[in-house]
Amino acid sequence: MEILRSSLFSLSLVLLFFFVLATSADVHENFVQCLTSHSQNATSISQVIYTPNNSSYTSVLDFSIRNLRFLTPETPKPVVIITPSHESHIQVAIICARNHGLQIRIRSGGHDMEGLSYVSHVQFFILDLINLRSVSVDVESSTAWVQAGATIGELYYSIAEKSKTLAFPAGICPTVGVGGHISGGGYGMILRKFGLAADNVIDAHIIDVNGGILDRQSMGEDLFWAIRGGAGGSFGVVIAWKIKLAPVPSIVTVFKVSRTLEQNATMLLHRWQYIADKIDNDLVIITNITRVNSSEKGNKTVQVSFVSLFLGRVDELFPLMQKNFPELGLVKEDCREMSWIESTLYIAGFSSGTSLDVLLNRIPDPRISFKAKLDYVKEPISKIGLEGLWKRLNEEEGAAAQILTIPYGGKMSEIPESETPFPHRAGNIYHIAYFVILEEGVEFSNRYVDWTRRLYSYLAPYVSKSPREAYANYRDLDLGQNNDKGNTSYAQASIWGVKYFKNNFKRLVHVKTMVDPSNFFRHEQSIPAASPWGKKRGN
Repeated sequence: MEILRSSLFSLSLVLLFFFVLATSADVHENFVQCLTSHSQNATSISQVIYTPNNSSYTSVLDFSIRNLRFLTPETPKPVVIITPSHESHIQVAIICARNHGLQIRIRSGGHDMEGLSYVSHVQFFILDLINLRSVSVDVESSTAWVQAGATIGELYYSIAEKSKTLAFPAGICPTVGVGGHISGGGYGMILRKFGLAADNVIDAHIIDVNGGILDRQSMGEDLFWAIRGGAGGSFGVVIAWKIKLAPVPSIVTVFKVSRTLEQNATMLLHRWQYIADKIDNDLVIITNITRVNSSEKGNKTVQVSFVSLFLGRVDELFPLMQKNFPELGLVKEDCREMSWIESTLYIAGFSSGTSLDVLLNRIPDPRISFKAKLDYVKEPISKIGLEGLWKRLNEEEGAAAQILTIPYGGKMSEIPESETPFPHRAGNIYHIAYFVILEEGVEFSNRYVDWTRRLYSYLAPYVSKSPREAYANYRDLDLGQNNDKGNTSYAQASIWGVKYFKNNFKRLVHVKTMVDPSNFFRHEQSIPAASPWGKKRGN
């Protein structure tokens, strides 16, 4: 009798497996049929649809996966990938996905820290915007339209083609997609002068849950507010941004000065905390902290690299450094003058003489696996606190770690917290981001994730509190997540939402409820729509 029960159980599992396969196949076939039958041009849309039966499916899926943690046989795969070449392809994809119960994942550059732009644990399709990446620069008005599938590198390159004295305050990594970067805020090397990327958006085109194409005027100021820092994947598909370009001098100055613990790195970093957010707004000094080999044979030490961009010439920079940070011991030989566009290569770590064409390369080299977290620092970390940080870097997993600090102040402190959903403004000295990074071919085991969690716990006394703030573009599912199925309550979503958006989270939920009440655009940390029951209770 026991054997019979076991056999029946095994048979039921097999039948369930084939039922799921059949259901999945039906969904994807019906979805594809819907796409072709509702498209204005069936031939056109069929050329941008990739199913698992298509020979190019795997290469299209893998091409924009920027975190190899999510490129494994076990990682859930989409039933369909669509790479729209026209906005009408997106419109019909939204309508058909709603009709067939498929979740949408929107991928711009593929750098989502938790893979949420291309991974889901429910049936889903990927809308990959790689073919929508045109950039149109208007030098006379100092503006540009950039499609959401463009990378930061492609945007920078296009600006430099037209002007040597215009820039944009976006990120350091050139392969990051503009769509997601701006949606979450987007910081870079000129944030102290011009603010975030999202602070410099003056219009946008978005396709909403009904397939309508809206600009700033037709979407209204509430939705326009929400998409400039409220993070991607919650309100619709942003297909293009109109951005305000920033004036920069024809010559800027950069430097990189590295010091180890034996060269007073602890003292220098401690001192940096007191001046980094207060110096001239034309000057930003970030730090990059890693574990390196010591000059003493066989020993390890910690190295702090001070990396700077100054919007001016070295003769102007040097007196500022002598006045504000003489302890660093900067000499003119440490400094290099170049154009702003050349500085983007320098800051990104490319070697001298690298062609600007590298900005057009969408594939990072090397490809990596990583886990990241980010905190905000409002009071300088003590020397004892920094020394405790060095101890964590000296643990085995610390060999793969990188810590990056970006100072705020300047324009960042002038913009009110509620101006955009990004609330981390006045009162923040800097943010501290910490990564564990492994190159392709090295197994990324859970012990590396655990190391970032231990460091997160260690830093608790030294960073923001109530809430412990976080940055939406540094997505971190450890902070909490929505339910896979059904609605997520305001209270549950607030656990992570208030960390990212502080008091702005409530307004984001309000906007979401207005524009997408059925919660079609959703993922593990998307803004939830308030339920009718929740609204009655004042949530």
